[in-house]
Amino acid sequence: MFRSLRSRLILASLLWTGGLLLVMHVLSILVLHVIPSVRLQHAPWPVAAGLLAMAAGVVALRQSLAPFRRLREKLLCVRGGAGRRIEGQYATEVQPLIDDLNALLEDREKAVRRALRTAADLAHGLKTPLALLAQEADRAAASGFPEMAVSIGQQAERMSRQMNYHLARARAAASGASGRARCQLAPCADALVRTMVKLHAERALTINYTGPPDLVARVQREDLDEILGNLLDNACKWAKSKVVLHATERDDVLSILVDDDGPGLAPDQHSAALEPGVRMDEAAPGSGFGLAIVRDLVELYGGSIRLEKSSLGGLRARITFPTG
Repeated sequence: MFRSLRSRLILASLLWTGGLLLVMHVLSILVLHVIPSVRLQHAPWPVAAGLLAMAAGVVALRQSLAPFRRLREKLLCVRGGAGRRIEGQYATEVQPLIDDLNALLEDREKAVRRALRTAADLAHGLKTPLALLAQEADRAAASGFPEMAVSIGQQAERMSRQMNYHLARARAAASGASGRARCQLAPCADALVRTMVKLHAERALTINYTGPPDLVARVQREDLDEILGNLLDNACKWAKSKVVLHATERDDVLSILVDDDGPGLAPDQHSAALEPGVRMDEAAPGSGFGLAIVRDLVELYGGSIRLEKSSLGGLRARITFPTG
């Protein structure tokens, strides 16, 4: 009936107080009969003392529930990345729960680190066989077996794409789980813009970043580089002449827009373009995993991504991150 701990404690206190009042009432009647000299004019003092005791009981009840409020605040801090453990001393009935929660958090962090190391070791072990497969494809082509060379090369590329995609997911899970990352946006964006200008120098694209210089993203620098790098590279591949990276912050939300003046996508293709391995144009270079990696990274940091029609005429990628 009463699911709230507060309600149960109040009910128990009321029942205990009610029983105590009944006992005291009986005792007072007995005292009046045994000691007739007791006068009723002395009755207000016990009543006042009783009311004072009840008020003190309410205060004590609120204080007994205070550790649970502090515990919730500490858990929110851990979830938000402000700490790794639940610090502080609590009542003897609550402290074992706190110790178990801290042990669980520590075990989870160790498990994430182990998973990341395992993924990195697996990727390192697969790089050599994939390189050998690529060499075999070249030998097959040189020996007059072009169809076999193409088939081997395609399968090696597919395995490489899958490996890189899942590696990025593992690294993203480790980074996003921590929640403690903070990164200046402007230096990251400026560095990536300079890189993209050099990579696409032959096309003479105009690539700009606009936004306040003091914006901070709750993302690790390496992951922010991965997110913006994939978006900018994708925009540059399709742009005719211009790519714009723009960032703003409003109402505890950081918004990052990447616009291009390319052909864009039809609205019914926006969701599909974020799925892993999907390539909207098989003739264009790319693996089909870039936007999927961006989506996974963004979501692991509590953000969201969607594709829209750009004001430049092409495609717009809109990313939002919580800042509060």
